[in-house]
Amino acid sequence: MKKIGFLSFGHWDASRQSAVRSARDVLQQSIELAVAAEELGADGAYFRVHHFARQLSSPFPLLAAIGARTTRIEIGTGVIDMRYENPFYMVEDAGATDLISNGRLQLGISRGSPEQVIEGWRHFGYSPVEGQSDSDMGRGHAEVFLDLLAGEGFARPSPKPMFPNPPGLLRLEPHSAGLRDRIWWGSASNATAVWAAQHGMNLQSSTLKEDESGEPFHVQQAHQIRAFRKTWADAGHARQPRVSVSRSIFALMNDRDRVYFGRDESSDQVGFIDNMRAVFGRSYAAEPEVLIEKLKADEAIAEADTLLLTVPNMLGIEYNVHVIESILTHVAPALGWR
Repeated sequence: MKKIGFLSFGHWDASRQSAVRSARDVLQQSIELAVAAEELGADGAYFRVHHFARQLSSPFPLLAAIGARTTRIEIGTGVIDMRYENPFYMVEDAGATDLISNGRLQLGISRGSPEQVIEGWRHFGYSPVEGQSDSDMGRGHAEVFLDLLAGEGFARPSPKPMFPNPPGLLRLEPHSAGLRDRIWWGSASNATAVWAAQHGMNLQSSTLKEDESGEPFHVQQAHQIRAFRKTWADAGHARQPRVSVSRSIFALMNDRDRVYFGRDESSDQVGFIDNMRAVFGRSYAAEPEVLIEKLKADEAIAEADTLLLTVPNMLGIEYNVHVIESILTHVAPALGWR
């Protein structure tokens, strides 16, 4: 295990029990949690993106703010739903954010997850063309985005520009060299993992996967990662890819941990999501010594180079710092971290 970061879903709720009661709270607390995680030695701060929900939805202002407050930690998403995105505008936002962070952006994109509203992407001005599904549309937006990140000129300059232009066709600015190699695809199936490898994207495999064999979740996810790596090698890409998996992992260090998560450990669950039979990964909650042995038996964690810890952000910054620190101090070294 080379890198360990956190993944926040960025929820807020106005209830009295929540430590995150508004959009302002979740944005400001997300910045502070990333700063604290860097101080602890964590490798990454990642955030989910959901529209029409009381969750984080506009990643680039948040990531740019984190980039300006930190110096080392990777900053990223898991994932941006490309059905909603204008690839041209997104290239500009991503380039600016990456430059502000000095090349630390790790951008997770995908077809997207189940929505809060019916065909929400239509409200953003996007519709599949005839014969195309919304998934096809999302992957099409992603392909345009990847092409634009290469930084090649494509637009004819005006003969009477407001400001002098460089020679030749113009590209979108600001351009951040190297960002193209730091794009990840969030995959829930073997086929989309193979597609990601063919397109030279890193792989993000989450806490659910299409149930393709009936095997335990971590075993199916390990098969997915191996298929991704094989396709990558067959494609002849020059660099080595990265692979992340997400897990809910809690070290039970005190009575508060036991109250919150002492009964939270679960087994794999099977259900249907977007008409897909999916297997959902278990949560892990135990004392550190027990936790280490259970995590060592997780085949997908062993296959991946990056582990993202899903954090209970509505419990507040102080408790989430404790959750991350407990794993980094008492569990991660036994898994080969650092």
